[in-house]
Amino acid sequence: MNVERPPHAPTAPMPRLESIEDVMGAMTSRHYIADRGLATAVFLALKRHKPLLLEGEPGVGKTEVARVLADLLGTQLIRLQCYEGIDQSTAVYEWNYARQLLYIRLLDAAHASAPDGATREDASAASGSLGDVFGPEFLIRRPLLQALDASYQRAPVLLIDELDRSDAEFEAYLLELLSDYQITIPEIGTLHAATPPVVVLTSNRTRDIHDALRRRCLYYWIDYPSLEKEFAIVLARVPEAPVALARQVVAFVQALRGEDLFKAPGVAETLDWLSALVTLGQAELTETGARDALGALLKYQDDIQKVTSGNLLSKLIEKVRGTIKG
Repeated sequence: MNVERPPHAPTAPMPRLESIEDVMGAMTSRHYIADRGLATAVFLALKRHKPLLLEGEPGVGKTEVARVLADLLGTQLIRLQCYEGIDQSTAVYEWNYARQLLYIRLLDAAHASAPDGATREDASAASGSLGDVFGPEFLIRRPLLQALDASYQRAPVLLIDELDRSDAEFEAYLLELLSDYQITIPEIGTLHAATPPVVVLTSNRTRDIHDALRRRCLYYWIDYPSLEKEFAIVLARVPEAPVALARQVVAFVQALRGEDLFKAPGVAETLDWLSALVTLGQAELTETGARDALGALLKYQDDIQKVTSGNLLSKLIEKVRGTIKG
């Protein structure tokens, strides 16, 4: 989670994003293969200044959408990683209590050391230089408040990642931000974004997201890709892989997702597995190489045991090698 005040956005020229095709082309140039449905959702989110809620299985590229958007817009990515128990102090703001205490002690010292008749003036001078104890200079800005910062040259991309891991109370807190791009701080008032940030929310559906939040967002479900799309993804992301190995790996993973596994591998795992096989010097998929690198593809012992204990591994490898040659 980004908890430091981010630097100003860069000023590189922005690509033209005047159509869905422009968005698809810009994302492809950054090695993200987006289908027309996702590109349409991104295009509308940018043009209508609406938050974009992306759901799908883990590892299908939801988080990467925000990273790619920040890159192609030439702006800052501010990421808030959600978890159970996340609260306002870690997500929005908290007061710099040490600095507030120092301020109070300085005022006390000014009162104690000033001559009679000058105490009030010294206190006023100290107060004028440091500001109110609950003023903006004593505020520690967390990711959600950073995203409203008016000093950015370009609106940042705010990624609220894995929202489903947070509590319903925190989800409710987001409604003001997602509706009006503003946050209310009782001691200061309501802070507005001069330019609305580009907001991307992701969810793995470990719990349902409330209708009130969904209504404030555009929505898109990112599914596992087709064989040809996944092949295009691995060629773009792992260009050093032999083409035959890349095709065999994709075909193997596509077939493996049809098995009764505890956690089917996502695209991220496909990329990891292919990279591991390339590192091991594999030019095509073999049972020995696949078994050696299986921990890059499957993350649960039950799934690894299911694949390796019987003849499933050899059967799938034989099938993909028989249908995909060179």
